Order: sequence, then structure tokens, then C-alpha cells
Amino acid sequence: MTTPRDAVPDLFTAPLEKKAVDAPLAERMRPTTFEDFVGQDDITAPDRPLRRAIETDRLSSVIFWGPPGSGKTTLAHLIAGHTKAHFVSFSAVTSGVPELRAIIKAAEQRRSLQGQRTILFVDEIHRFNKAQQDAFLPHVERGTVILVGATTENPSFEVISPLLSRSLVIVLKPLSDEALGHVLDRALMDRERGFGTWNVRFTQDARQRLMAFGNGDARALLTSLEFVVLQTPVDHNGARSIDEAAVDAGLGKQALRYDKSGEEHYNVISAYIKSLRDSDPNGALYWLARMLESGEDPKFIARRMVIFASEDIGNADPLAIVVAMSVAQAVQFVGLPEAQINLAQGTTYLASRPKDNASYVGLLEALQDAKTHGNLGVPLHLRNAVTSLMKGLGYGQGYRYVHDDPQSQTEQAHLPEPLKGRHYYRPKGQREA
Repeated sequence: MTTPRDAVPDLFTAPLEKKAVDAPLAERMRPTTFEDFVGQDDITAPDRPLRRAIETDRLSSVIFWGPPGSGKTTLAHLIAGHTKAHFVSFSAVTSGVPELRAIIKAAEQRRSLQGQRTILFVDEIHRFNKAQQDAFLPHVERGTVILVGATTENPSFEVISPLLSRSLVIVLKPLSDEALGHVLDRALMDRERGFGTWNVRFTQDARQRLMAFGNGDARALLTSLEFVVLQTPVDHNGARSIDEAAVDAGLGKQALRYDKSGEEHYNVISAYIKSLRDSDPNGALYWLARMLESGEDPKFIARRMVIFASEDIGNADPLAIVVAMSVAQAVQFVGLPEAQINLAQGTTYLASRPKDNASYVGLLEALQDAKTHGNLGVPLHLRNAVTSLMKGLGYGQGYRYVHDDPQSQTEQAHLPEPLKGRHYYRPKGQREA
């Protein structure tokens, strides 16, 4: 019979020879082995659980969460190459529930008649609404399909809880400069799929500029590389010599997206946050200007301001979070270029306020205790006795209502017994010397 995989050719079934001739450079250079896959050693090194699960064909449902060009789809390719299961790709952009039903029906027949599992790769799974995601759930639970999802959005907010609880979430990071360098060199040296026979020569500054444009995204890097190389004429020596000016000419202002000295996007935002933390409004305004001038998304800057307001100012000035949220709302409402004024006001306010990270530090300590001690039981006197059985078991017994007994505020235990005496929240004025 005809299966969805047989009926709809996709990037998993296209012949390698055709890809080598017709596909863009980023697709041609997609790694086919773990040895060529760079930048995610924390999850793909030989001793890591995910790699072992893929290589031994024991993969369970998994969701890859990471920025564009970090390797989510490439990992799906590697799974397709290593597993004995039938592999079906499914795009949340172009497909819907009717197509899913056809895939599930074929998977059920394949499992029943051939004993073969089906791995379903769902690209951009966050684009499915909650009701559509519900359609996956029973089939994942029954083992009809093993779900492999890919998303650029936080799964905690974009994937329904029942589906999330049945999947392992793997977080991919933006590629480092070192990893991007490997990707670039491989494309320049590969004689079959890349530019190994083209005699392409990059200056060090041009190379750095190209990687800064990629900004952790291997696909963006290779797409930019291909465009620049194709636009560069062959010189009298038969070479394509590419300097910084050639990269600028080929990619325009986008090549200067992060800054003119080649620093990466994350370095600039780090300098901005550290200037705020050190209460230096001048430094903060400069880094803000650098980001705005180079085309940074103002919503990204506003989000970081909101985080900073609670992480670094906290209750030293409770209005900081109010101001930061107002700036974020203004950015959405006003838009550029005028929203720059709102960002500047918020920046100088946050930089000028007193700093206290006690709330954040306290949370980190509490999180560590939660991980270390596991699910400690809630003290009986803090539990609600909503049934007679619970009341008989002692739920709520001995609880002292603070409005009737003010002393209970300090004398009544609110932590599990093993954590008695813990002090997570220590504002600056109360910290030990």
C-alpha cells in the first residue's frame, strides 16, 4: 500500500545525488554522521544518552528546542539514518489533522502487520494549537508513533502538558564561533558538496564578519557564504578572493547586524546588562544604541529589561518591574523608531536604581533544595482538610490563622522538617557580614 512517506517526497526521502546538484549549500552540507555534527557536544558526544538512544534504536518521544540553525532538523536526519523504524516527516506549517490521521492509520497497520515502529518528526510543533496537539496524545501513549518534535519556542508554553510529560525535552544552543568556524571550513573544503574546487580565499576579517552575521545559526552562515561566493568574480589567478568589503557588498547592512567590530550579538547584550547592573547609565545607553543601530529586535531588549528588573533590582525598588513592563508594552504599542525613546528611559531608570538580587539568589537556593531533597511532604498543619478522611488523617490540625494569632506568622513552621531554619530570602540589609 502507499504510505504518506511514499506519497509525499520530502527532505528525508530525496535522493542524495539530487540534493548535491540542486539543493542550496545549507542543505547539501547538512551532516549525515555524528562526527560531522558540531556545536552540541553536550547532547551528541559519544557518551551522551541521546546519542546512545539513537544509535541503539531505542529512542523514545523527544522534543528538540533551540534557535534556528542549531541542528534540530539535522538531528532528525540522523535519527532517520540510524533507526530501523519507519520515519515520517510532518510540517505544522503545511499539514494538518487530516494528514495526521492518514499517517496514524498507516503506522497502526505497519505496527500490526510488520511489527515496525513509526517515528513521526513534527517540524515547528509550536504552530499547532492545543486542540491539534491533543490529536497526537493517544497515539504517543499507545506507542503507535514515537514523536520527535522541533520548536524554536519554549515548549513549556507552546506544547500541551500531557504531551510534554511524555517527551524528553532536549535544549540546543546557538552555535559558538568555534562551531561556526568548523561549519564554514567544511563547506569551503568539501569538494563534492561545498566549494572545495572553487579556489575560494577569505581574509580573516571577512571570515569573522561572515560568522558574526551567522550569529549562532549554521543555516544563516551557509546561506550567506553561498551568496557571497556566487557574487564574487574569479580574478586573474583563478581564485575568488573575498575580503571584508566583499562581504559587506554582498550582504549589505545585515552583515553589520551586531556591530562593526565583529562582536557577537550575545556579547553586546551582555555588555548592556552588566552596565545596568553596575549602575552605569552611560555605558548602558551606549550598548543600547549599538543594538538599535545594528537592527536588534526592540522586543528582545525590552524582555531583557523585564528580567533584569526582578533579577538585579528586585525589592530594592519594586517599581522597577512596573517601569520595565511599561517599556515593553510601549515598544509593542509605539514601534520603532519612536520606541527608542521608551527604551532609553527604561534603561536609564534601571541603571540608576539600587540593586538587590536577594529574590533571585533565594530562588536558586530553594531550587537546589528542591532538587536535592526531592518531593518533601507538605506539613500536615498547612494542608487543607477538604474531606472528612483528610481531616481524620490530621490535615490542617494545629494550623494557626494569622489574623487571629499574629504570633503564628513567625512561630508556625512553613517548611518541611528537613529544611527547618532555612533562610532563602536575605535582602541586603539583613545579610550576614
